[in-house]
Amino acid sequence: MTNKKTGFALSVLIFGLILGLAFWSQAQAEKILISNITLIDGTGQKAKPGSYVLINGDRIEKVSPVAFEVSEGTKQIDGSGKYLLPGLFDVHIHLRGGFTFNNGKLKAKEKTDYSPGIQALHSYLYSGVTSVFDSGNNPDYIFKMREDERQGKIISPRIFAAGAIVTYPGSHGSGLADIDRWPEGKEVLDKHIARKPDMLKLTFEERGWGSRPMIPILPVDLMQKIIEYYNDHGIRTTVHASSEYRDRQAIFAGIDTLAHPVIQGPISDGFVALMATKKIPMVTTLVIGENYSRLVEHPEYLDQALYQMVYEAEEIQKLKTETAKQYNERKWTWW
Repeated sequence: MTNKKTGFALSVLIFGLILGLAFWSQAQAEKILISNITLIDGTGQKAKPGSYVLINGDRIEKVSPVAFEVSEGTKQIDGSGKYLLPGLFDVHIHLRGGFTFNNGKLKAKEKTDYSPGIQALHSYLYSGVTSVFDSGNNPDYIFKMREDERQGKIISPRIFAAGAIVTYPGSHGSGLADIDRWPEGKEVLDKHIARKPDMLKLTFEERGWGSRPMIPILPVDLMQKIIEYYNDHGIRTTVHASSEYRDRQAIFAGIDTLAHPVIQGPISDGFVALMATKKIPMVTTLVIGENYSRLVEHPEYLDQALYQMVYEAEEIQKLKTETAKQYNERKWTWW
């Protein structure tokens, strides 16, 4: 948090954040008792008011519906009027600071500055997000961040990362790990796999819809070979696509998850049944709308306390003026 305003208290306590802070503190075995809290445990059960939760270091040691004695020195937090729930997991981010994105192509920044990424990671924690999946970035940048997080060198949510996006040359998100033929492309994939990505991110997008021009698309047979190759190495896959037609092709090519919802139009009942039958997870990525149309139509959302706490005042002002003006002039925003 870089904004120095005080006096704002979240009405929701995130136990994952508390666990993380306990883990990062020098006294890793510190015990914390949260008393009289309304507990939402994430299992689907109803909220449990008046709960008592004892945390020992980075583990939940005891959960009880009644008060109980704790050892001397246990830190106590009064949870009256607040809620305790599992830490949130943002399953589609592109951590700022590692790359530039122009005309649909990714380019690694020549000079690495980790400070914007560190600030963003702190903001996630402050908002109750205790795990993130970066679904495409400069691999040198994001894998360094992931290593620092896993070694406890930075205060951060747990980081899972895809590294470079794998796709066809000239397609959406190309520029870092492009492949156009098989088996010659295995060399590119092997270099990527050697960095141990937590998941493979593919893009399967020819555009030509909304206000977007046509671009090359990853051939289906090549996509299937890539998916099989990563699965054979124990790595799951996700795909950027925007239509039901392309998502269906990706699913039958073996894709494991969808990185976005269908946004070109309503989906069919059959597509819903297909996803349910094959148990294909889908990320909603609803924040994209906030980043574009909401900023243009309702910039006052940035006046909310949470945004004021995690953004610099200068950045909020830039978003409301310079960035909003740019977005207002884009056909994509209004589409």
